[in-house]
Amino acid sequence: MQKSILILLIMMMVRPGFAQTATPVQTIKGTILDEQSGNTLPMATVTLETVSGNKMVLADSAGVFRLRNVPLGRQTIRITLIGYEEAVIRNIEVTAAKEVELEIRIREKVKKMEEVVLKSAKQKSRAINETAVVSARQLSMDEAVRYSGTRNDPSRMAQNFAGVSGSNDARNDIIIRGNSPAGVLWRMEGIDIPNPNHYSTLGSTGGPVTILNTNTLKNSDFITSAFPAQYGNAVAGVFDLRMRNGNNEKYEFLGQVGFNGFEFGAEGPISKKDKSSFLFNYRYSFIAIVQKLGLSVGTGNATPYYQDVNFKVNIPTKKAGTFSLFGLGGESHITFPAIDDDKDNLYATNDGSLRDRKFNSLTGVTGLTHTYFFNPTASGKFLLAISGMDSKYQEEFYQSSRPDTRAFYKKNTQIKTSVGYTFNKKFNAQNQLTAGFVADKSHLKLRQDYIPDGSTELTTFFDTDVNVYLLRGYSNFSHRFNDKLSSNAGLYYQRFTLNNTQSIEPRFNIKYQLQPNQSISFGTGLHSQAQPLEVYYYQSKTTGGQTVLTNKELDFVKSFHNVIGYDINITKNLRLKTEIYGQYIYNAAVEKDPSSFSMLNSGADFYFPDKTNLVNEGKGYNYGAEVTLERFLNKGYYYLLTTSVFQSKYKGSDGVWRNTAFNTGFVANILGGKEFKMGKKGTVGIDTKLAYAGGQPYTPFDFSASAAARYVIFQKDKAYSLRNDPYLRWDLKFSYARNGKRVTQKWYIDLQNITNRENVYIRTLNPQTGTTNVINQIGFFPNVNYQITF
Repeated sequence: MQKSILILLIMMMVRPGFAQTATPVQTIKGTILDEQSGNTLPMATVTLETVSGNKMVLADSAGVFRLRNVPLGRQTIRITLIGYEEAVIRNIEVTAAKEVELEIRIREKVKKMEEVVLKSAKQKSRAINETAVVSARQLSMDEAVRYSGTRNDPSRMAQNFAGVSGSNDARNDIIIRGNSPAGVLWRMEGIDIPNPNHYSTLGSTGGPVTILNTNTLKNSDFITSAFPAQYGNAVAGVFDLRMRNGNNEKYEFLGQVGFNGFEFGAEGPISKKDKSSFLFNYRYSFIAIVQKLGLSVGTGNATPYYQDVNFKVNIPTKKAGTFSLFGLGGESHITFPAIDDDKDNLYATNDGSLRDRKFNSLTGVTGLTHTYFFNPTASGKFLLAISGMDSKYQEEFYQSSRPDTRAFYKKNTQIKTSVGYTFNKKFNAQNQLTAGFVADKSHLKLRQDYIPDGSTELTTFFDTDVNVYLLRGYSNFSHRFNDKLSSNAGLYYQRFTLNNTQSIEPRFNIKYQLQPNQSISFGTGLHSQAQPLEVYYYQSKTTGGQTVLTNKELDFVKSFHNVIGYDINITKNLRLKTEIYGQYIYNAAVEKDPSSFSMLNSGADFYFPDKTNLVNEGKGYNYGAEVTLERFLNKGYYYLLTTSVFQSKYKGSDGVWRNTAFNTGFVANILGGKEFKMGKKGTVGIDTKLAYAGGQPYTPFDFSASAAARYVIFQKDKAYSLRNDPYLRWDLKFSYARNGKRVTQKWYIDLQNITNRENVYIRTLNPQTGTTNVINQIGFFPNVNYQITF
């Protein structure tokens, strides 16, 4: 299988000859913005620093600068402006095919006569959202592509950060500090979006393949604790994504093929005069095409089909502000036959019966934003979005004599309309106010029919068609006492109209710059989240046969975050960061009768537990320490070492404290890479990653009870008492890039799990035969990718 894929890709990636008569150069352009107001800054000096000398230009009246005839390779620029902190941006990748466009935010000094220099390491590691000063990291799309094992997926790239891990190799769920992946908030262009993954389900946040595309994203924020008041309805973390604008001066194109699919991208001006632009990217499943060619990809008879699209239209105006229309969407489907060529029965049923299975998923969002500056220091941003997801999963008995072969049917549809407004006012260099509101209307159409364990009758578990509303508002005041000490105080509010539950949540953080190269920070805040929407509509029968919704009155789960951090730039390219945190969780949904169940353990799969009669009496806590040592790319090499030691516990309605499903105890990652120049136009890269984590807790089977009942039963009083062996995986990546005349080609082969380590994925039991099976995660897999831009 792997040889077939490699041969196919090599055939497709034979490099055509391009005329290369002159040493190619490129343009770096961009806009300089005030960090607090977001308005443009004219007359900033932008300096290109090279070994052969410096080149300087001034930003124009609109804050736009342009550096022409820039040599290819990694470059450094420095931005200076009287009254503002200096900024240095290093390791800008300049290629022959695409102009480089930057958006650079610089901070006004409180005391204009003091010499305050913003080092390059700070510019890279500091969040784009200036109010996120603790447990926040800027995610570079360059890193998402460069790091080994990421599959060009921002979620898998984030799993390299301290305190973050994945649930398994088959999915890209983000487990932050022992919290469920369901507690992660996805945001795009300031708008909360549904799960941006193929094969997604309502309430989940991960999946096997991402819909996001690193070719259309720009640097974004990843926040792991005590997030500012702008973010809500989440208790674990925030992924605040931003989509870049298309080139507003020239047309550029992209072609790419790899594990994630065959894709085509285009961007360019709509009107060069008005500086409006478009950006578009389409991708189709690579595995589906390979399968159609008659080659094996190791999925047996189950072939994953998916396609997705990302786009953005940006229209600035002279007097009416800037309008942006963006969107992303994906369709995916797969069929799992009852009899598969794969010896591993990954899709084993709870009663051991053979079933044909089909899964379809459709998800997407389209958003419109309008940003308007009332004056240079005050602006408003209007948000309007329509998002939706539709998932359908069904099982039918294989070769059954039953008159009704249906064994399971589930179809969930959510159409959400969101409208909001954000106001931002910079009073001066010391004070800033940000406030806003968002109203979400969700139309839910949910249906599930299934055969309960121990029964032979198909039963309706939930069936609803209803509108629900989530109303949110926030305010945040930022104050800088001086150039060393700054703070943010905020308040967040949300109300869920289904049962009129509401929450008022204070947020606060503070940061003190001990020295120009080191700082300490502290953050605290209350955070809440609604239960997965389908859970509210689970049906139960009373003794009189009446249908009731016993979960409908559930309150938000709440989490109180506290974190303290220390950050030091040992050199301009070497950074050490440590954080200690604690989180107290309450109002978790647990069963009314004493049991070990808690919703805190759900969210890392395609479904949620079918539990009724839930109450908000569960508790939990997470605490731990993290260390990050990072050498930023310089002189061709980099490394990143992250280590986390933590505990994650929960208490069900039986009053016993236990490990959560995500309490692996520790996570460590070592990444590194080196770039070598091959003449004036080529670059060879070697990147590697070693991941090591504690074994994931699991619940043992009750073999005797399962045999008697003829369906799988677990020893629930011993929930998560056993552990898998520690997780270990080594990835090794080789890459090559070559610049032609207005053309850039890139190849890489990422050898994932190069030692073919057998990390446990899942354990199954056939209750009819009593046989168990251990199914492992991905074995050795070569991920090959080719990209051409022109």
